[in-house]
Amino acid sequence: MKIIINNSSMVPIYTQIIQQIKAQIASDVLHENDPLPSVRSLSKDLNISALTVKKAYDELEALGFVVTVHGKGTYISGNNSEYIKENQIKEVENGLKDSIEKAERYSISKEDVREMFDMLLDETEA
Repeated sequence: MKIIINNSSMVPIYTQIIQQIKAQIASDVLHENDPLPSVRSLSKDLNISALTVKKAYDELEALGFVVTVHGKGTYISGNNSEYIKENQIKEVENGLKDSIEKAERYSISKEDVREMFDMLLDETEA
């Protein structure tokens, strides 16, 4: 797991940790039951306070992204499939929006866009 802290960012460090772990879950870098580094280990690696890492882990646990087993560590939760699916849908939506905007710039009619979309869908089914 790789986390990069931007000390000049206006985003709090614990929030940067949360965002990056969530992004790694969404992009399938981190999987169910993968262990996260210990609070002490990550704080040492990032050269930040252990309390900052603990705050990030606690927030991730409150959101359901991780589970902490006392004396064992913190692990990626198995409840992330809906989050991953939601991010995948959002990514496809963004791609479609980009295509629609491009079609509008090129003055391609909505009907032509629908025909292209249906044709491409049919090609993937074949």
